[in-house]
Amino acid sequence: MKQTTESSFANIAAYLPRMAGQQPDTAAIIFPEGNRQLTFGELDRFSDRIANGLVKTGIASGVRTVLMVPPGPEFFAITFALFKVGAVPVLIDPGLGIKNLKNCLEEAQPLAFIGIPRAHIGRIIYGWGKDTLKIFITVGHCLFWQGKTLRQIVRLSPDNNYEIAVTAADDTAAILFTSGSTGPPKGVIYSHGNFSAQVEALRQIYDIRPGEIDLPTFPLFALFAPALGMTAVIPEMDFTRPGSVDPIKIINTVKNYQVTTMFGSPALINRVGRYGAEHGVKLPALKRVISAGAPVSAVVLERFSGMLAVGGEIFTPYGATEALPVCSIGSREIFEETSRLTEKGYGVCIGRPVNGVQVELIVISDDPITTWHNGIKVDDGEVGEIVVKGPQVTRGYFRRENDDRLSKIADPDGGFFHRMGDLGRRDADGRIWFYGRKAHRVETVDGPLFTIQVEAVFNCHQSVYRSALVGVGAKGDQQPVICIELEPGVKTDKEQLRKELLQIAASYPHTAVINTVLFHTSFPVDIRHNAKIFREKLAVWAAEKLK
Repeated sequence: MKQTTESSFANIAAYLPRMAGQQPDTAAIIFPEGNRQLTFGELDRFSDRIANGLVKTGIASGVRTVLMVPPGPEFFAITFALFKVGAVPVLIDPGLGIKNLKNCLEEAQPLAFIGIPRAHIGRIIYGWGKDTLKIFITVGHCLFWQGKTLRQIVRLSPDNNYEIAVTAADDTAAILFTSGSTGPPKGVIYSHGNFSAQVEALRQIYDIRPGEIDLPTFPLFALFAPALGMTAVIPEMDFTRPGSVDPIKIINTVKNYQVTTMFGSPALINRVGRYGAEHGVKLPALKRVISAGAPVSAVVLERFSGMLAVGGEIFTPYGATEALPVCSIGSREIFEETSRLTEKGYGVCIGRPVNGVQVELIVISDDPITTWHNGIKVDDGEVGEIVVKGPQVTRGYFRRENDDRLSKIADPDGGFFHRMGDLGRRDADGRIWFYGRKAHRVETVDGPLFTIQVEAVFNCHQSVYRSALVGVGAKGDQQPVICIELEPGVKTDKEQLRKELLQIAASYPHTAVINTVLFHTSFPVDIRHNAKIFREKLAVWAAEKLK
């Protein structure tokens, strides 16, 4: 068994050799497509060999390295290898678009680029990182560009244990770019301490134990499975389009591998749950489902939970790339209590703060707040901006000082609070209720309207798949408009439906001022989860429709 010093355990990669020592012959990752798998011992040795090769090519401690490799044995081994040598992986969702990818790489200023041939071709054609990239590794065949292939560096590397770089908890571990659902994508600086805190939080909150089987449908979450000692089964799907997943493949994978834990975006949960409800599917081995990325309606949760055995539950943690998890709530509490309040416009309950995370609500402001003081807090029950402090809260953005000023509040007692950019309130039981993004609030002459609070009222109609509140006009004098996307396959008289929706709106004080309903074929959503609605784009569309 590989020996590591206690201080090296601040390096997130240290979880892998630890698990490899405990269960070397247990499958760490299974790839049904191609019938491939790696045990914990094999994954650890493969990443060691890659680590030895990376150092020889110049990728060592602190070297920012772009990784554009799809989920597969190489992706996991390379990622752990980068952590082992102390390099800084730069992870960017390829679905962000050509322009955003170029901007992200210019910001990150990487020295190295590891990617499949298609990624290298894109790098060359579009000039990604051309001013800083010096080291190139291809996973696959290297064609007309410089650099080495992964196979070459592995073949020339010694097959021995790699001594993991000794990194402190505050040392930079990776740069993860946000999805860009509210503004341009930003590079979030993750420390080894942030990653370790996330692993331990997930273990404690959901009672995850070594030997369990995980189905992660988001690549980044797949990296947590080996650290938690779970076997990760990587599904056959397009990870950039979770809302278009083939439900049969997901269901068959859960059944064939007796999956106990599953992560899925709300869009994926909705699609698989619909199929399961229509065909009477049961998944008795699946005991916990985790869904994040956007609020999940009670209807979607109920459909999916119908496939679970007694005791199985769906959890909806709250957080963001900058801080995750912050809060969590289970479907039982949602069904028994909070969903009824959500439908009446009380917001979406996101649960109680997880252990070790301090959650506060502060006055709504778009201006920077330099120093924390209790005078900016709002009373329980009042809507404010959610701010958080804790070990899984990242310290800032890479090369974005203005965004840091807007999002961080220095705490005189030490550390800082991160402004989530989300609005919510705290109830008498200490639970947090989500009201929507601060940037999406609609400022009318009668006061602000909050997206999630308003939309929940309209989402209750059986013909409505989802709704989106947008404002048309100048802040302070905006016209509130509710955009409606119908349930798939629903054919209805839209004028009659419009009347019904306005009648519902008139029943609640926070929706009574809305008198404009527009129907949209398919909302624009984020590429990462296919669930976050691009309300800025809808607002432009609504303004055009109302001219």
